[in-house]
Amino acid sequence: MLIIGIAGGTGSGKTTVARSVIDRLGAGKVTFISQDNYYKDHPELSFEERGAINYDHPFAFDNDLMVRHLNDLKAGRAAYAPVYDFTVHARSADKTVELKPNNIVIIEGLHVLSDEHLRALLDIKVFVDTDPDVRILRRVLRDIEDRGRNIRSVHDQYLTTVKPMHEAFIEPSKKYADLIIPEGGHNEVGIQLLSILTEKYLSGDHKWNHSS
Repeated sequence: MLIIGIAGGTGSGKTTVARSVIDRLGAGKVTFISQDNYYKDHPELSFEERGAINYDHPFAFDNDLMVRHLNDLKAGRAAYAPVYDFTVHARSADKTVELKPNNIVIIEGLHVLSDEHLRALLDIKVFVDTDPDVRILRRVLRDIEDRGRNIRSVHDQYLTTVKPMHEAFIEPSKKYADLIIPEGGHNEVGIQLLSILTEKYLSGDHKWNHSS
């Protein structure tokens, strides 16, 4: 099993890169995992209290659960990822995503390279590096159109948590990357290179250096 981690700031194009690689390889050959589904659940808190959580800090994610799921997949066992509902800041009570063992696993998320235990399981570490102005504009559109937010809340969150957490944790994690892809999904050469590396593995070339 080859595990690829794709990290980068909010709106950098991580998901686009992951989906582009999956399209090239064939969806049946790849198990896709979004770190967004692994936000910690806080049923003991009110909606207002959950809304005040710093969701851009590494501690907001249940990486221990993700590590267990990756180890299950490596052992040939299926795992069931939670589904996170951003409109209510909570995990869905009745939905999960079945993760099946596969030759290739791609994980994408803000802090895929920030956590040393998660990072240690990655065979190829990728960082998607996109201009901050582009990233914030994409974030504004996504949060308003897909997550029911208003422009004021997006603005306040960006200044109080998104930008500081990017500078403190996400940007520094770039040093762990084996491959840096500037401009995300618009970088055809970077996506082709990652796809070629993955195809080499699928063809039987398993000569990978596994390091954290």
